[in-house]
Amino acid sequence: MEYQFRSIEKKWQKHWQENHAYRVSNISDKPKCYVLDMFPYPSGAGLHVGHPLGYIASDIYSRFKRLKGFNVLHPMGYDAFGLPAEQYAIEHGVHPAVSTKQNIENFRKQLDNIGFCYDWEREVRTCEPNYYKWTQWIFLQLFNSFYNRTLQKAQPISELIAAFEAAGNAAHPMPDSSFHTASFSAAEWAGFDETTKQAILMEYRLAYCGEGEVNWCEALGTVLANDEVVNGVSERGGHPVVKKKLRQWYLRITEYADRLQNDLQKLEWSDAMKEMQTNWIGKSSGAEIDFVVSTSPQPLSTNLDNDGIHDKKSLTEGEVTLRVYTTRPDTIFGVDFMVVAPEHEVVAKITTAEQKTAVEQYLDYVNSRSERERMAEKKITGCFTGAYAINPFSGRAIPIWISEYVLAGYGTGAIMAVPCGDERDHKFAQHFNIPITNIIGDAYNGQEANPTKDAVLENSDFLNGLVMRKAIDVVINKLEALGIGTRKTNYRMRDAAFSRQRYWGEPFPIVWVGNTAYALPESELPLLLPEVESYSPGPEGQGPLANIPEWTDRQLETNTMPGYAGSSWYFLRYMDPGNDAAFA
Repeated sequence: MEYQFRSIEKKWQKHWQENHAYRVSNISDKPKCYVLDMFPYPSGAGLHVGHPLGYIASDIYSRFKRLKGFNVLHPMGYDAFGLPAEQYAIEHGVHPAVSTKQNIENFRKQLDNIGFCYDWEREVRTCEPNYYKWTQWIFLQLFNSFYNRTLQKAQPISELIAAFEAAGNAAHPMPDSSFHTASFSAAEWAGFDETTKQAILMEYRLAYCGEGEVNWCEALGTVLANDEVVNGVSERGGHPVVKKKLRQWYLRITEYADRLQNDLQKLEWSDAMKEMQTNWIGKSSGAEIDFVVSTSPQPLSTNLDNDGIHDKKSLTEGEVTLRVYTTRPDTIFGVDFMVVAPEHEVVAKITTAEQKTAVEQYLDYVNSRSERERMAEKKITGCFTGAYAINPFSGRAIPIWISEYVLAGYGTGAIMAVPCGDERDHKFAQHFNIPITNIIGDAYNGQEANPTKDAVLENSDFLNGLVMRKAIDVVINKLEALGIGTRKTNYRMRDAAFSRQRYWGEPFPIVWVGNTAYALPESELPLLLPEVESYSPGPEGQGPLANIPEWTDRQLETNTMPGYAGSSWYFLRYMDPGNDAAFA
């Protein structure tokens, strides 16, 4: 007798659906069990083999727990915003909402055919207004909050304002920013105008706006993701791609770096996974040092105090200073060149007329490359700016180079290079025939760098005879006393970029008044994604929303949120998907 599996499965699937076999009640005396699948992006290709590979395993476990007497929540939904639907819309003229709906219908059919035990009454779609209303609401909570470093938690921005009104920002130093040296009293805060106050508050907000670089393709008239750029050209069409600075939104996750690092010990993860996370956070300690910039290769040999240190006045009279971050301030007498990120704002200020053409050609080369390509590059590249940084202790003029291996987003975007102690610096110096200073004696063999901290320093003036690790604090103390350096903790992790110059994403509930961003009232949520005639970006690389007069007349933000905005919290919405009063 032949088993008619198709008709039998169809019969029982219909029975399960009509009788709500997998409906889950929030109120139950049974013990709870939540089995969560990673919800899929509804692409036009339908399910691929990786989907059922994971879903079948979780489905088996759900059935097992249900038979064991648990109240099992096993939901499913769709990560429905994203770039592929918009690309399809551009190429075929089909609205992303239409193609996404069609794709979801196909996904649902395929999932039903497999026979998964999902509670479909809890389905969520990140592109639906009743869902992204709460994505926008969550964004507003971040926008209206700051991280209290003393309490190590987020607090309402209103409490920060109250603290400023009472005592200035003495208890709440600014996070690293363009204002990072600023401090003010309560009286000074009261005297600031509205624009200045809002600019200062933006430096604290957990969701904040700043300038960021994007991959801009003039021929396609659009911004491209890193994955869409290959060898400096667009993956689609092979058109040139350059870096362009645009207004971007970020999440200030760096404020949580220490909590992330410390709380790793509470997780039952493998040591390898914890090490990976530790490296991603990348906590390091060192110093930030200000170097005066000069166009002369001649050393500065005047205004030395008894310790051989230049007085503060001579070090701050220069028109331009270059701030570097280093984990090894003890090696300051071994600095043979400086390297600045090509996109650093100081490059235009310090490049000499003689080097202008060479620098511009190098910038053209770097602008055609993604950050990923720059970090993976094995070939040594760089260009001399014609300028020099003055060593604050020796007065030595140190040549300033630009190179793609230094990124503006890490540290200060500038490093001091010590070839005898760093292998990358050593290779750079050898490649460009830069003389190498030996400050570690026999520990340096002349062939390769030695990153030791245990050597005794030589050729280092007042540090001579000190073991390197002990010299670190000596140098930092002198820098701080001189007012040209400070002790600094840094992190490799960066604030998360949170905006896209795209259409098919959540609109930001932000209105602009001049250059100041204000939150829309929660009562106006959801801010609905409008219809557009074209999915092409605006004239200066802004998102397609910049082409809608009704949108721009209201001065609404023209960027949209990234794909991960809605997919960062869907597991919470499953628990109460119909709630109109709260996100879960």
